[in-house]
Amino acid sequence: MKNILYLFAIFFSVQFIDAQVTYKNFNSELLGEAREVKIQLPRSYNSSDKSYPIVVVLDGDYMFEIVAGNVEYAAYWEDIPEAIVVGINQFNKRDDDTLYSELNSLPMETGAAFFDFIGQELIPYIEKTYRTEKFKVAVGHGITANFINYYLLKEIPLFNAYVSLSPDMAPDMQAFLTERLPNITTKTFYYLATSNNDVKDIQAQTEALNTAIKGINNESVLSTFDNFEGPTHYSLPAHAIPKALEDIFFVFRPISKQEYKDTILKLEGSPVDYLVEKYETIEDLFGLNKQILINDFRAIAAAIKKTEKYEYFEALGKLARKEYPNTLLGNYYLGRFYEETGNPKKAMKTYQSAYILEEAGGITKDHVLELSEQIKADFGY
Repeated sequence: MKNILYLFAIFFSVQFIDAQVTYKNFNSELLGEAREVKIQLPRSYNSSDKSYPIVVVLDGDYMFEIVAGNVEYAAYWEDIPEAIVVGINQFNKRDDDTLYSELNSLPMETGAAFFDFIGQELIPYIEKTYRTEKFKVAVGHGITANFINYYLLKEIPLFNAYVSLSPDMAPDMQAFLTERLPNITTKTFYYLATSNNDVKDIQAQTEALNTAIKGINNESVLSTFDNFEGPTHYSLPAHAIPKALEDIFFVFRPISKQEYKDTILKLEGSPVDYLVEKYETIEDLFGLNKQILINDFRAIAAAIKKTEKYEYFEALGKLARKEYPNTLLGNYYLGRFYEETGNPKKAMKTYQSAYILEEAGGITKDHVLELSEQIKADFGY
């Protein structure tokens, strides 16, 4: 029975994903042929006017589905932004597409043409055809993981994040990267992964590259390395893709228990400022104007209460009024501020005025009315 349900779940998932994906034969002048690409649009694409980051997946014939599925799943839970996923099929073309010179380790002939195809034809087409944001991610595996690094070597890198899975690197690639990364001036994410069951030469190269990157002191480069236990070279992407997305979009995620405990509770300054800066960083990095989540308001309120820094309820209340003006959230936090800082009469009136607004964040109309009545009883207003 369990096997039947499992197969049904897989079948349903595949049907859903297929409904989202467009297969396009892209006629490339630079390649001199048509190349099949797969394009998955976010669930909300046709029902909103939002713009979305782009995730470009090399080896799309076998890597696209696992990346697209993980993007869809993580975006559903708001751990990452929704994104447009573009896969490039390279079946029987992989060696030609990734061709580089043995003399200088740089793309040559068909490899140079494929390099230009992505930057000069495919990405401009996606940006012209769909609503896109500036943030772009490149994903590669093996020899294509080596290839995506060439875009990082450009004076203005094409991508903002690089997911390099078990990279089969050109001889000079480590030297290229260790020379280039210290000079990167824009926020760049670099995710690198291998495993103890990887191809031994590739594992050694990847570990050496990680050691070199760790020695680079550049706050603009945010690098992560994973050395998994168990996966082979071919099964590694299934383990690494969700981790890579989690690391690249870590600031986008709702405030976690660990972030609350290890960071917010230990702040010397305002936790409200921390919240504002978190969302400003999301906009700066990803070009997304994300509304502050109600659960994040609740996390900051819990921190204010636990640390007894009640004066910060005022700023939190004003911010909640701005973000959710039709809800009672802002009035509730302002009422808490007045009550805890010695102004019960104003707290009572603020709670009362919240009664006509919409409930939110677990705060009910009955609760604010009870708070108001309690103050009235305590102080005889």
